[in-house]
Amino acid sequence: MTHKKLVANFGVAWERGFGYVQAVQVKDTIYLSGQLSHDSEGNFIAPADLDEPGRPADYAQMEQQFRQTYVNAKRMLSEFGATLDDVVEEGIFVLDVPSGFSAAAKVRKEMYGTDVPQCASSIFGVSQLARPEQLVEITFRAVIDQPAG
Repeated sequence: MTHKKLVANFGVAWERGFGYVQAVQVKDTIYLSGQLSHDSEGNFIAPADLDEPGRPADYAQMEQQFRQTYVNAKRMLSEFGATLDDVVEEGIFVLDVPSGFSAAAKVRKEMYGTDVPQCASSIFGVSQLARPEQLVEITFRAVIDQPAG
């Protein structure tokens, strides 16, 4: 059985290059691909400074990357009439767990507008993300009242 899917993209180069969509709605559930810190033109926001081998030299930009990543998620959710209030699960991927945990704790509360966001959340330490200057990536799952259309 094939389900009706609604999809959305930002229109950035890597969507076509890698071959994926930013978001898919099936029935009442919206799945967001890993969101990262970029503007509407695809320019990376708050890139980490890189050391000689091309790895992040520190994690000072983690909080700014988290903030822009949530801004992008909010924008993508709005394509389906959803908000962060509709998010039921998020998966947070970071290069450094202590820095990521600290930054996420602050920014999540700010972006969700509450001290205890009402969604399941997991944080994972990873050795590398898609871009060398990237410190964080977040996936989201949201549930809304209206099924795909």
